[in-house]
Amino acid sequence: MTRISASAGAEFRIALRNRWVTIAVAMMALFSMVLSAAGSAPTGALGVDKLSVTVASLTSLAVYLVPLVALLMSFDAIAGEVERGTLPLVLTYPVSRAELLLGKFVAHLAILALAVAVGYGIAAGAAFYFDPRASAGLPALFRLFWTSLLLGAAFLAIGYALSAIARRPGAAAGLAIGLWLVMIVLYDLGLLAGVVADGGGYFTTHVFPWLLIGNPADAFRLYNLAASEATAAAAGISGAANTIPPGQALASILLWPLVGLGLATLAFRKVTP
Repeated sequence: MTRISASAGAEFRIALRNRWVTIAVAMMALFSMVLSAAGSAPTGALGVDKLSVTVASLTSLAVYLVPLVALLMSFDAIAGEVERGTLPLVLTYPVSRAELLLGKFVAHLAILALAVAVGYGIAAGAAFYFDPRASAGLPALFRLFWTSLLLGAAFLAIGYALSAIARRPGAAAGLAIGLWLVMIVLYDLGLLAGVVADGGGYFTTHVFPWLLIGNPADAFRLYNLAASEATAAAAGISGAANTIPPGQALASILLWPLVGLGLATLAFRKVTP
């Protein structure tokens, strides 16, 4: 644990110097302020408090932004060390590759937690300002916070695996952006096309739910919308959130960080200094 903590501290200082902390916090704060300014949802008609509606909107924001921030922080975690020639020096320290990877993971997850806390805090502050009943939505906000960290952890780990496979920051960046486009944007479009083509057949009833929770981004959205009192305020897959058990979606977002770290560790072991 001491070696992991030392590695995490060094990585956090590097992120501070490279402005990643500032960039991550600024991105979450900016988008949360925009959402709060534009978030004039009809809470009275929905019968729920302003914060619960804001959480439903933040869920749609987080499913796009959190994976992107995570991938931007992690894509050169290993490839950058290889290109700069610092990996041989780092590996001379009495720290294993798994411990080095976990140190990077802890540091980047701490940065992500800070950014998410600032962004969600701004949105919550705006909700409390406009609605005195907003305290009823605090459990939903807390749930959104820790599930956002799990979602970010999954994409951090996947980003490390891509970084180790690519071994060059440029190639790793291309893979990271391609992965984000596929998993966040194109994946749902493909599922929608499959459902339309299937017309309520076997794919829709048996295959579609498993493919949906197999994507950590969709599992994150399903779990938060299913547990929210304001799913009517959210668009997209809110209908599916009522048909798929929340426990299955939660299991998916809990499992993905572990799978990603395992893949990243295996890929990192094959990287030669």
